[in-house]
Amino acid sequence: MKRVLIISPYFAPVNAADMHRVRMSLPYFKKFGWEAEVVCVNEKYVDLDMEPMFMQNISSKILIHRIKAFPKYFTIKFGLGSVALRSLWYYKTKVNQLLAEKKYDLVYFSTTQFPVCILGNYWKKKFNIPYVIDFQDPWHTEYYQDKPKNQRPKKYWLSYRLNKYLEPIALKNVSGLISVSKNYINDINLRYPKLKNLPHQIIPFSAEYKDFEVALKSKFRCLLNNNKKIKILYAGVVGSIMIDSISKILLAFKALPMEIQDRTELYFLGTSYAPKGTGIQSVLPIANLFKLANSIVEITDRLSFYNTLNHLKISDGLVIIGSDDLSYIPSKIYTYLLANKPIFSLLKQNSEGNNMLRNYTSIYQSNIEDDQTSINQSFLLYVNSIIEKKDAVIKNKIRFTPEIMTKQQTEVFNSAIG
Repeated sequence: MKRVLIISPYFAPVNAADMHRVRMSLPYFKKFGWEAEVVCVNEKYVDLDMEPMFMQNISSKILIHRIKAFPKYFTIKFGLGSVALRSLWYYKTKVNQLLAEKKYDLVYFSTTQFPVCILGNYWKKKFNIPYVIDFQDPWHTEYYQDKPKNQRPKKYWLSYRLNKYLEPIALKNVSGLISVSKNYINDINLRYPKLKNLPHQIIPFSAEYKDFEVALKSKFRCLLNNNKKIKILYAGVVGSIMIDSISKILLAFKALPMEIQDRTELYFLGTSYAPKGTGIQSVLPIANLFKLANSIVEITDRLSFYNTLNHLKISDGLVIIGSDDLSYIPSKIYTYLLANKPIFSLLKQNSEGNNMLRNYTSIYQSNIEDDQTSINQSFLLYVNSIIEKKDAVIKNKIRFTPEIMTKQQTEVFNSAIG
């Protein structure tokens, strides 16, 4: 049995999107010949919400090493809040100890806290151990360079320069790459042509039926209004890169016949990454411009993972909204499919998310590039399908499971150590 050491700063019970790949894969690694251990940051040093129920589907036999990080209240004085930077020294110390004491075949970075990945190059030189990096998001990107300042992320000036400096260090001796998007791999190969022949695999985010089973057993506070209106839901962060698609879907809502519009509500839940109570609304200001505020509900505070699943199940329909970045692939696609609800999607025409959705029924697809009239017509058909209670997505058509996702990861592992 080969052994992999997984580096994932955020991990259960922390409610962070970038730890789900690891969480869902852990039950299946052994089936494909790999014993996995996880090194994560102790939740005491993380300022995200906790979801204790995550631990229900994680075997107690799996070793989870929880390390310290410099306290945020101290590092923030120097402008450093990132858990990756706060934990870097502790990662170096702990993993040095583990690699010296036991035989591991591979180090696997699966996180969007990318600065920790520079340690892969260090451990490769010190212990001659190969490492694989999983790009769940792009690391260094030029995407925001031509955007106005109000559309750039916080601390963009520093993060852009830091990422540009650290990424080549991390990739210098990398043994394999995994990504949710082929565009991320293409961009890496353009910047680092020597990596073109590395083992790599495009692996989208999966979803797990067991999570819905756990969610059904949980108590949750319903955020949908107690009325008989049709409730259409988008759950997830909304950024400046989604302004165009948000505007178009709200215009499509406004174009509904008044008798349908009056009986329909559109919900946007968990739209900000900001700490609870501090998020700035990004949908309602646009809804106010279109005089739709009475039909649109936006809650910026993030929902717990299982609370989100419950809201997907009690809604009447779901929407998937994309960005103006062709590389963007919504992490929630398979989760939405498992919720078994009618889906309306508005993504870039040639995006990977669009291509994935074409494999399933009950999806009303429009492209961000389409003219508004076409989007309006498609959205009307979608709402009518909810009213007429047409069959939703058939769950046995789901073709990408956590087991398949894990198998593809281990194929890269095997090539990386070969």
